[in-house]
Amino acid sequence: MKKERFAFLSGLLALLAPFICCIGPLLVLVFGAGAAASATVFTERYSWLFFGLATVSLGWSGWKFWQKRTRKSALPILESVLICPKCGFQKMETMPENACIYFYDCAGCKAVLKPLPGDCCVFCSYGTVKCPPMQAGEGCC
Repeated sequence: MKKERFAFLSGLLALLAPFICCIGPLLVLVFGAGAAASATVFTERYSWLFFGLATVSLGWSGWKFWQKRTRKSALPILESVLICPKCGFQKMETMPENACIYFYDCAGCKAVLKPLPGDCCVFCSYGTVKCPPMQAGEGCC
């Protein structure tokens, strides 16, 4: 959510930056005539760049927003085969939708499986399907 908000706000800023000439009188009152003149010259010279950045930023944030909404509508896969890295034993397990499994006892060798560094749960580390929060693009559980 933070990335989409940042993209949206940066797009709005890039869109509004060329119009700083319209607030020139306010800049004169607050910062003096030199600041208003230099800001106006800069924004006029690079207005094509600001409009391009605004278009790209707003388009990207809209695409990310649409992508996130369509991903949430799809139901997560709740079945995953856990594969023990020590003995190779495989077992189909059902993943919880609202919790992470941090420890799992292998039925083959009785080893306790823990998530690998950077993974949030044993399904993300040793499963054939990532956990439901990762499938939804929400990050770790």
